[in-house]
Amino acid sequence: MMTITLGSIAPDFKASTTMGSLTFHKWLGSSWGLLFSHPKDYTPVCTTELGVVANLHDEFSSRDVKAIALSVDSLDSHRGWISDIEKSMNTKVNFPIIADEHAEVAHLYGMIHKGSSETHTIRSVFVIGPEKDIKLILTYPMAVGRNFDEILRVVDALQLSSKYPVVTPANWKQKENVIIDPSMTDKEVEEAFPNGHEKITSYLRYTRQPGCKDQIGF
Repeated sequence: MMTITLGSIAPDFKASTTMGSLTFHKWLGSSWGLLFSHPKDYTPVCTTELGVVANLHDEFSSRDVKAIALSVDSLDSHRGWISDIEKSMNTKVNFPIIADEHAEVAHLYGMIHKGSSETHTIRSVFVIGPEKDIKLILTYPMAVGRNFDEILRVVDALQLSSKYPVVTPANWKQKENVIIDPSMTDKEVEEAFPNGHEKITSYLRYTRQPGCKDQIGF
């Protein structure tokens, strides 16, 4: 198993899914990707998680993020379970679920932790950029459901910092002030942010969120 770290290229693979066979990198194209595993079909926490991702389809789509889930269960199991998800969560599962019966993708991405289970995947999350590089890695235990609003928040921050020389402070949300890249000189800051900034220390300088029409504060 290769070691996956932030900035490394997401391993490519071929897989059977509930929406047909695919090759991961080709399926992603130039979009961002959300690859997340769930321990087992027909389980309560996983049912809520996949339902939430389905209900957030428009949010992910507006950010050009393609979601894809995975477990070591079969396609038949996935298809049967989808009916339960759609009924209980009042949604339509609109993203593929990988059938990884031999745990090939799970092992490729380090999704099976023997201290948790010998066979089932933990709740892994990978956000992948348009260049197929790993932007975010999150790991949740089986007993704790994920916060997909937080994942959307991180995607917003990642996409913002990929376009502008800014980073985001703790608990940042859309429309709030951001921090200017500390590597920039004061002269560079004046040129890059003509609408002004607030200097707290030599390395902590706030400015408005670039490209935001409905700025809060500042």
